[in-house]
Amino acid sequence: MPAGAPVRPASGGAARPDDASLAYAGFWVRVVAAVIDTVAIVCVTLPVLLAIYGPSYFDVATAGGAAGAADLLISWVAPAVAVVGFWVWRQATPGKSAVSARVVDARSGRPIGLRQACVRYLGYFVSTIPFGLGLLWVAFDPRKQGWHDKLAGTVVVRPRSATLLRAPAPVHFDDA
Repeated sequence: MPAGAPVRPASGGAARPDDASLAYAGFWVRVVAAVIDTVAIVCVTLPVLLAIYGPSYFDVATAGGAAGAADLLISWVAPAVAVVGFWVWRQATPGKSAVSARVVDARSGRPIGLRQACVRYLGYFVSTIPFGLGLLWVAFDPRKQGWHDKLAGTVVVRPRSATLLRAPAPVHFDDA
């Protein structure tokens, strides 16, 4: 769809968000959101891990292994559940909320469901494996989609009035 084209109703006649009010969230905005989320996760998980394992936790963690079942649960499972839950419940993690961004379905502009959120989360691993290329893709993609977004059929949008560094591109939802 060419830039500036009007947003047409989604299949089934459902209304879409007004493309004049939304813009795709760009690379640096998403980096800021990711840093905020990472700091929040560390602030929650690290004290719990230290309470369970003590200072020796750092010896195991720097060696590249897991300190135990609690470590796997707290470091991997709990953050995954939290992130997917935030996407489904609020359309955004705390970091994305801080930059006024939200994750929506690329075709309809509607909130994503649990399946789509899980595919998007697992897509992060696909995006990071080849030197983070799938994450860097956001900087060059016209719709600012990383590989994880493309796999899940999502886009990250924010109000057009929100600014961080520069004005983002207008949103156009697909009909396909």
